[in-house]
Amino acid sequence: MEFVRVFDILAYQAEKFPLEDALASKVNGQWVKYSTEEYLKMVNAVSRGLLAQGIKKEDNICIISPNRPEWNFVEMGIQQIGAVSVPIYPTVTTDDFAYIFNDAQVKIIFVANQELFLKAKVASQNLGSLIRIYSFEHVEDCHNWKELFLNINESDSLEPYKNAVKSSDTLTIMYTSGTTGTPKGVMLSHANLVSQCKAASTLIPVSPGSRAFSFLPLCHVYERMLSYVYQSNGLSIYYAENLETIADNLKEVHPHIFVTVPRLLEKVYDKIIAKGQALMGIKRKLFFWAVGLGMKYELNTNQGLWYNLQLKLANKIIFNKWREALGGNVKAIVSGGAALQPRLARIFSAANVVIMEGYGLTETSPVIAVNHYEEENRKISTVGPIFPGVEVKIAEDGEILTRGPHIMKGYYKKPDLTADAIDKDGWFKTGDIGEFVDGKYLKITDRKKEMFKTSGGKYIAPGNMENKFKESKFIEQIMVVGDGQKFPAALVVPAFSVLKDWCAIKKIDYSTNAEMIKKQEIVLRISEEIEKLNSNFAQYEKIKRFELLDTEWNINNGELTPTLKLKRKNIYAKNVAKIEKMYEAD
Repeated sequence: MEFVRVFDILAYQAEKFPLEDALASKVNGQWVKYSTEEYLKMVNAVSRGLLAQGIKKEDNICIISPNRPEWNFVEMGIQQIGAVSVPIYPTVTTDDFAYIFNDAQVKIIFVANQELFLKAKVASQNLGSLIRIYSFEHVEDCHNWKELFLNINESDSLEPYKNAVKSSDTLTIMYTSGTTGTPKGVMLSHANLVSQCKAASTLIPVSPGSRAFSFLPLCHVYERMLSYVYQSNGLSIYYAENLETIADNLKEVHPHIFVTVPRLLEKVYDKIIAKGQALMGIKRKLFFWAVGLGMKYELNTNQGLWYNLQLKLANKIIFNKWREALGGNVKAIVSGGAALQPRLARIFSAANVVIMEGYGLTETSPVIAVNHYEEENRKISTVGPIFPGVEVKIAEDGEILTRGPHIMKGYYKKPDLTADAIDKDGWFKTGDIGEFVDGKYLKITDRKKEMFKTSGGKYIAPGNMENKFKESKFIEQIMVVGDGQKFPAALVVPAFSVLKDWCAIKKIDYSTNAEMIKKQEIVLRISEEIEKLNSNFAQYEKIKRFELLDTEWNINNGELTPTLKLKRKNIYAKNVAKIEKMYEAD
């Protein structure tokens, strides 16, 4: 059989690769697994339950939950009757909940737990379309999702409802939080996601029966599309308990593939380096000898017998422990959502951990380009070759344009924005600036809307600069500013865990982070890091001044998107006084 709609993947898996552990999550310390047969049964029960609640084709239904099998049961159950899923990040504000509920006029809301129920209850107070809120967990005064299964008749055929769903129908409305402005609902069809799923299936280096580990939110199109790839290729999906347990869960699951964002890879790398710094004597020397070799690694390059022998030894005695920390079986890690630091791609590749860095947007379902598993089709500092079935061209101003079956149907209820984003020939404007390297690899140089011009007329690409400065172990987060000013400056959040150790060595006393960053020794130490990294940039790009902040930017405070991108306008607004101070002398 073939699949043309996303929910067809379930029957496809049942026929081709029936699994005992199609989905799995940890409940009360035990891994609970669902077979393909059980998965199908639960999905069909959800479909029948929704029909019993009066849900019709094209009705919008909301899901607000961390990753868990119930997410899949409900989402596939929605699809089968032609309704539309509206997933929302659990971490966004109550105001965002309310905006999305009302914009989509959702009929039913599924939440994971009490905390999300209370947020959804407040946000849906004036929502006239709402039929009911269901919770996956037991929550007082909230309907449990299993109530859907009461009084359904399992002999009632779902085929008429499934047959009425066309591949061109809207599968989901995904609201992009974006780095600025009000959320926009991106309408993606079955055909959009199926085209991506089939293309990705030609590139993943795993076989039926392998295990995929999942911790990025399923309400993000990136993880969601890959989950369809896993299911259609006979992979078992194991969900992390939460972000804090990823390291432990990796060792339990021993996955062959998983998807991440660069920020999490950066944290993994920093923890590995911190463990290396805690070693003593010969062990410490060997550890950093291996790191040094890794930093010199080049793809598709023979660096000679002596280097190759050393790297082979480093992989045997040092990097093998890195692979064990990732579960011991990882063939590939797919990275996207933001730019990956080249040094991380380099050192993980040296350690025989393949990083397949890619690029895309919610509006493009999402993949536009990705580095392949085979080394001859990977290039560090790029997002790889163009994805199968996708067209890309570079506009005169450097903007990346793309066309193909992956382009969204449009923005929900916003035809004017849709017309601005997609031209009459079907080319979608990504808003990213890029170029081709070696005639084959796409390289992102910056966000079109994030670039700014100094008063001297020089364009600054802050994203690339910030990525470079974060290579310092002393810098946790950084935002480059300077639009209309004589020079770039920066807001810097130090890596406080590193600074605390440094203060202990230097015998610097402090009681709070705020007190710590006022110490002259700290300011000078960060200044040294910035000066060292400034050497990578032209004179007009160099950071001339900086201000230290005592609190890490986070999602809850509106400073980061759910995929950990900077919300520049919000950060700027909160730190206007500090930014003005940096330019006062001029």
